Amino acid sequence: MAPGPFIAALLKRVDLRPEADPLTGVITHDPHGGLSASDQCALELALRVAETEHVPVRAVTAGGPESDGILRLALESGVSEVVRVDVDPEAPSADIAAALAAQVQQARFIFCGDYSLDRGTGSIPAFIAGHLRCAQVLGSASVHWVDGSLHIERRLDRGRRENVVATAPAVVSVDGGLPPLRRSSLPSVLRSARADIAVTTHQPVEPEPGRTLSYRPRPRVLNGPDPHLPPRERLLTLSGALTVFDPPRVVVASPEEAADELLSFLGARGYLASSESGT
Repeated sequence: MAPGPFIAALLKRVDLRPEADPLTGVITHDPHGGLSASDQCALELALRVAETEHVPVRAVTAGGPESDGILRLALESGVSEVVRVDVDPEAPSADIAAALAAQVQQARFIFCGDYSLDRGTGSIPAFIAGHLRCAQVLGSASVHWVDGSLHIERRLDRGRRENVVATAPAVVSVDGGLPPLRRSSLPSVLRSARADIAVTTHQPVEPEPGRTLSYRPRPRVLNGPDPHLPPRERLLTLSGALTVFDPPRVVVASPEEAADELLSFLGARGYLASSESGT
């Protein structure tokens, strides 16, 4: 593919019809495999946006030669270029995301499924957005192209919805409720069978060994006891044995009043300066 803007679709081969032994629980993997419903929707959206912007589509997957089938399916659907990163599909999500991000650095929009059927962590889109330092929209229920940006409706908890406008570059993860993948024509099927699949490798970068330290809270300055007092009284003052404490109380208030109560509590105990506590 010539240098220039493009739309990317991140795909993953999954077992669509695995079989489990009812006695031993051993999983027999599907020898064919394919794309999940969410990945099919991601590929279809990438093709639609590319047709509107008149840019090519690059489909990328991570895995072994068994993943070539889904890339040929992408070619049948109208993808301009396919790339397979030769990496262990069972590798950590951070390593797989780094391998995929290296292939979509110049993409305007990156579409992918919200989670895979096998492990289902849903962490790959977030890792890729972190590598590319771009926005991420997850849980997309509907996507529309309007005036050079994506108008997305996201699913939230308790049946709520959120409308988001995403501009390039952005990573968009979709679920399986969007329009399904288009049907391939016979000429495109014949061309994809003869097409070459670009294969690249990725060497994971070993992280630098870090040092784990125990948590140390922020120190605060307290006034010490009167140095002229006897040692026993100074020890009692430092230990707080004779200090009169305020009994705990339950505060029922609005969010604004609760914030004022919390700031007053922290200020009275020396955690905040007088200007920060509002006193």
